[in-house]
Amino acid sequence: MSQNVLVVHGGGPTAVINASLYGVIEEAKRNPEVGKVYGAIGGTGAIFSENFLDLTSFGEEKLKLLLHTPASAIGSSRYPLYEDDYERMVDIFRKYDIKYVLLNGGNGTMDACGHIYDACKDYDIRVVGIPKTIDNDIAMTDHSPGYGSAARFIAAAAQEVGEDVKSLPIHVCIMEAMGRNAGWITAASALARRKQGDAPHLIYLPERNFNEDEFLEDVSRLQKEQGGVLVLVSEGLHDANGESIVPPIFKTDRAVYYGDVSSHLANLVVKKLGIKARSEKPGLCGRASAALQSPVDREEARLAGAQALRSAAKGASGVMIGFERIPGSAYQMQTKLVPIKEVMLYERKMPDSFINHRGNDVTQEFVDWCRPLIGEELPEFLNFKDYV
Repeated sequence: MSQNVLVVHGGGPTAVINASLYGVIEEAKRNPEVGKVYGAIGGTGAIFSENFLDLTSFGEEKLKLLLHTPASAIGSSRYPLYEDDYERMVDIFRKYDIKYVLLNGGNGTMDACGHIYDACKDYDIRVVGIPKTIDNDIAMTDHSPGYGSAARFIAAAAQEVGEDVKSLPIHVCIMEAMGRNAGWITAASALARRKQGDAPHLIYLPERNFNEDEFLEDVSRLQKEQGGVLVLVSEGLHDANGESIVPPIFKTDRAVYYGDVSSHLANLVVKKLGIKARSEKPGLCGRASAALQSPVDREEARLAGAQALRSAAKGASGVMIGFERIPGSAYQMQTKLVPIKEVMLYERKMPDSFINHRGNDVTQEFVDWCRPLIGEELPEFLNFKDYV
């Protein structure tokens, strides 16, 4: 059997997912035993339609664009998979002489990776997961490619909006970040700060039950002290009963759709406190921003892709590429192989040590952990109000 490769993207893309794809192709070119690298054009569903493209047919000048191209260059999906689907895949892989199946995605994709491994293990088809998520909620790894760039974006956005709020301090601004069950992105807004009093002034995460009275108390106090206030909130804020603080607006058999948390809280500030307030929701801007791509994130994404194929070629299967920090004062990272069964559908949330006691901010421990992932420091601004 020829040693062809199939790369499949699953779930929401990131600013660096294509860097992992580049890493796979780069590694394939180094290994004379590896044949074609197929991309599944359109995610998991493309396997069944056999919509494969030979990515090795493109020249290096074109392929290098992948390193700075956001979203998924081969397309992604949230295609639902059922038990019979995994068995069907085996025949398709064998038809195209595919020996290595690399799935690049988040928790749902890693779950699929585990099932595909089970279906393929008796056919010497090796299956390896490449972690990818802006939410940073994949288990058994220090962090996931995609998060560092999303963290850099939200920190830069918070820094710039914070300057706006400081220069015209007439309102409270509520900015909402992605991450329904885990607050890693929201928390990264703290990296906008350079000194005491810098925005964001409050940070609320889904790892804590949201207390409306405490929120209004915090906002009221800060607004009286300084005028403008910037609050960062997660889209997944919930009350003590585990219910979203925003009532559902639409339900289907598979999902519940909620309104914007930032808009809800801004309206609450106006209604309960009589203070001018507005909401901001960068949303997809944060996961599609190549302009604010973290160079550290990009390089680690490339490394994850290359290491996935390298490990598969050496015989690894049923594993995911993980990252662990090398102890020391300087930031250093190394890859490791994690059994996919230890990863499947386990959601990694912010630890208690990263969140302050009141639940309205993060700790210095989180800031120190997160700072290396965004790359170089954000630019320094000058505001003369800081000197009077």
